[in-house]
Amino acid sequence: MKIDFVSDIACPWCAVGLNALERALEKTAAEIPVELHFHPFELNPDMGGEGADSGDYLRQKYGMSKEQLAQSRHDLHARGAAVGFLFGDVTRIWNTFDAHRLLHWAGLQGPDLQRKLKHAFLNAYHGAGRDPCDPALMLELAVQAGLDRDGAQAVIASDRYAAEVRAEERYWKEAGISAVPSIILNDQHLITGGQSPEVFERILREIAAESAGN
Repeated sequence: MKIDFVSDIACPWCAVGLNALERALEKTAAEIPVELHFHPFELNPDMGGEGADSGDYLRQKYGMSKEQLAQSRHDLHARGAAVGFLFGDVTRIWNTFDAHRLLHWAGLQGPDLQRKLKHAFLNAYHGAGRDPCDPALMLELAVQAGLDRDGAQAVIASDRYAAEVRAEERYWKEAGISAVPSIILNDQHLITGGQSPEVFERILREIAAESAGN
């Protein structure tokens, strides 16, 4: 089964959704072999390199009160803990474009390396509140994920794969993707949001059975 995971590092529900999907994949691994591919989406494409205060930015963007934002974060953290993702105290929103460039390169090195780097970025951003486009952090995470240091440094120090990332972002937007995470199964079935592992497992089994029946 082909799985396209369209997401942004800045999206906390993408962290929840990815962990939940992987829990479901663990349950179905013996029956449903999968190819998992990650694709870029930017929630804040116009964000400057200095970032922005997360509370102020989110309240303004979504029209939330302080109380609503606090409740939303409480619910998010609980959902994350349920699937093994621990959120930290994130005080700033960051631009993610350069991180997507590095993820694109990682995907060319191998899907498992890309997946490891994706997790590393999500943990750095939402667990530690670090800027994912800080060059030193990008290199640190690439090496941590098992990627070649020199290769990663060459990508980080350039604008390599910028055109490819922009093209992918356009492709998914033109395909109708407007929110993340968006998970597309076998180029046909769309799942949105941070669903539970049980929901993902049920849908995976239903689609696998449908494909087998055809």
